Amino acid sequence: QVQLVESGGGLVQPGGSLRLSCAASGSIFSINSMGWYRQAPGKQRELVALITSGGSINYPDSVKGRFTISGDNAKNTVYLQMNSLKPEDTAVYLCNVHVRTVYGSRTSYWGQGTQVTVSS
Repeated sequence: QVQLVESGGGLVQPGGSLRLSCAASGSIFSINSMGWYRQAPGKQRELVALITSGGSINYPDSVKGRFTISGDNAKNTVYLQMNSLKPEDTAVYLCNVHVRTVYGSRTSYWGQGTQVTVSS
């Protein structure tokens, strides 16, 4: 079993910044990718940022230049630095990891989500 612990959400004014973190622990042999998704009320879940074990990074156009994803392999932790936040960034942000477990299975896990609210 793999556990994800997210932190860093909250309320911020437009133009402000927040940093999210997600720490993975448990029966992890290796991590293939770690990413952040978000889901606003009435909308589909969308990818915000993805980083692979090979170092590839992917952002949608909506956050390019404002959000930065980074990882700490030693801590199995991924971070999302969010700058120049806009009201439309308001959503529940969820961490996702694709891992190979010590048992040999390859599985995707989701965090519980952290609320980000951008409002004046």
